[in-house]
Amino acid sequence: WQQNDLQWWRAKSCDTFTVLGPWVETDFDPGEAQIQCRINDEVVQNQNISDLLYGVPRIIEFVSSLITLNPGDVIMTGTPGRPKDMFSGDTVEVEIEGIGILSNPVINE
Repeated sequence: WQQNDLQWWRAKSCDTFTVLGPWVETDFDPGEAQIQCRINDEVVQNQNISDLLYGVPRIIEFVSSLITLNPGDVIMTGTPGRPKDMFSGDTVEVEIEGIGILSNPVINE
């Protein structure tokens, strides 16, 4: 149903969809970091942050022209590569070079 939504926030903002933690790294330069996503140990995305359609500074500039940003706010940019569908029972790992790995199960409740 995501493709039928002109504003993907509904498709991407369901309860439990914004996984952050166990901490937020505040001393990190995203300029050239590699992002890798694995589903059930299969690499499904392996891109550099510099491959985003719009660079991080431009994204911050655009968002801050529409809303007030405060310390601690997080902007979810999406990923630079093509996504792959996930299903209940899958395990998703996202690794950002210089930060670490976040691993979560996919559960359909």
